[in-house]
Amino acid sequence: MRRSLSALLLALLTVLAGVTAADATPVSGWTARGEDYPGSVIETDVPVTMSDGTVLRADVRRPADAEGRPVEGRFPVLLTIIAYNKNVMSGPASSAVGGEPDYFVRRGYVHVSVDARGTGSSGGDWQAFSARENADSGEIVNWAASPERPWSNGAVGMHGASYMGINQLFAAGNRPPGLKAIFPQVPAMDTYRDVVASGGALDVGFIPLWMGLVTGTGLIPPAYGPGEPDNALQMYLDRVQGATSFTAPTLLEATLGLNAAFDGPFYAERSPASVVDRIDVPTFLVGGEYDLFQRGTPMVFDALRQRGVPVKMIFGPWDHLQGAGDEVPAAGYGTLQELQLRWFDHYVRGQADPALDTDIPPLTYHEIGSGQWYKADQWIGEQRARSFELSGTSLPGAPGRLVDADPQPGRTEVAPVPVSGLCTRSTNQWTAGMLNATGISRLCEDHRWNDLSGAVFETAPMTEAMRMRGPINAHLQTSTPTGNGMLSVSVSSVAPDGSVDRLTGGWQVLSHRALDPARSRYLDGELIQPFHPFTKQAQRTMRPGEVEPVDVEIFPTGAVIPPGHKLRISVQAFDVPHLLPTVRDLPAALSPVAIHTSPEHPSKITLPVVPATEGTR
Repeated sequence: MRRSLSALLLALLTVLAGVTAADATPVSGWTARGEDYPGSVIETDVPVTMSDGTVLRADVRRPADAEGRPVEGRFPVLLTIIAYNKNVMSGPASSAVGGEPDYFVRRGYVHVSVDARGTGSSGGDWQAFSARENADSGEIVNWAASPERPWSNGAVGMHGASYMGINQLFAAGNRPPGLKAIFPQVPAMDTYRDVVASGGALDVGFIPLWMGLVTGTGLIPPAYGPGEPDNALQMYLDRVQGATSFTAPTLLEATLGLNAAFDGPFYAERSPASVVDRIDVPTFLVGGEYDLFQRGTPMVFDALRQRGVPVKMIFGPWDHLQGAGDEVPAAGYGTLQELQLRWFDHYVRGQADPALDTDIPPLTYHEIGSGQWYKADQWIGEQRARSFELSGTSLPGAPGRLVDADPQPGRTEVAPVPVSGLCTRSTNQWTAGMLNATGISRLCEDHRWNDLSGAVFETAPMTEAMRMRGPINAHLQTSTPTGNGMLSVSVSSVAPDGSVDRLTGGWQVLSHRALDPARSRYLDGELIQPFHPFTKQAQRTMRPGEVEPVDVEIFPTGAVIPPGHKLRISVQAFDVPHLLPTVRDLPAALSPVAIHTSPEHPSKITLPVVPATEGTR
């Protein structure tokens, strides 16, 4: 039974981790330095004691000579904190933490991998990104930087993807003096809005899979230090307790529409947004336009850039797995490990690199629709707001229009079709890219068939390219007979042959439509990123049959509608298997939602359009 469980979880982690990045020659001509040492040596399950007495476990890899003996001396340290069992992640799934650690160790770094509290071989209960776990992140850095470690020179860098990227932000928010730089791949900013309950509906695609993955990998033996078999039973009991005291209650509460279904202190504690104003170390971000944290990673970049923190971001056409490293060479700066080596050599090792900032601009992003890579100084800067109004009525095979002015009156009923979204890019995105990794997603690249399950509005063919970068707002005049429901909005490019390429999407539960203008984002006076409180106190059902405006936050993208293509907005009432209503909201969600278009009830979409003067990489 144990072997079967181990094999199953290892296979899942291998898929989730992606594969080792391919070679690439950086566009700058910069080349990575070679190895300084012929080998490495590892000490496993080293105890790391936290301030509350809980013992975490670390694997420490040090440079070794040709005979496999550790090289004497102090070295800079690269650190990764893992929630998926370091014993598993050091095997075939190692690319999820930035590739084979020996790459850095042979170049003069010590590499430390630590199981997060309550996972792998570490003690305690897992409470994902709780205040206690976030304090652990800073304390682990202090441990690795301490002069008591005979192999550490006191300078620490951190790297890793997803969970391992998020805890870097929390570690940096603790401001441990030894932390010199971080390299988070595909991290979140606001866990509630980014992934847990986008638009106020529950993520049932990724969150249960992720929570089960952490719990399951904690049961892979050994879950205790070497020579400590007496601890085995206690470790397993701790893992079971973690599942029953955190994982299961959280999922149940959210499903029933209780406290965990709403935003509040629980999610604020677990969101890097709560500490981003305290991060001051150089930060290199990697994000994906089809990633789980498509929304959050650019917001981290934006927040740090505005405060003057040295920060760079590569934002590519990647899902969660691809953003973990495999596709990064496409940006043109070398492999992921070469890029990390350059970053850490400069900021952690203290090696001069005068061409770093000229070779790599603050922002490098891919443009969906052209395949071009562009560079910019800011995420939102030179863009201009452009709005299109929805016009007329959408009928199957006869879309309504998107126009610059003078919309025609119309009313379109959006039926609650429980399979809407099933064969779309959304399904791949919200299963972390697993469908893409297995090749299944290619069956659902054309979204024209899914769009038949809802309302569709589109422009006339573009006479010139319209480029966009950033978040998008759909302001929709809506009514419903039940007072509640959900809007799932996709923004797409329609080719001359009729094929539909989904660029991005957004979601909004009608009862959560309350808007906080102070925390929303505007461009040229137009709303481009609404902020909804999503609290129990702000929730308010609509008056049945009454027309009310609903702003839908559409997640950011970098894309172009080429000449001859049409901009399309499609609206459905479901996005399966990504989102489902809570049990309490389900009855109301099974009624139609009407979209109204007229001068009296203007519905529109507002995009951040990029001027044609911006240059490619």
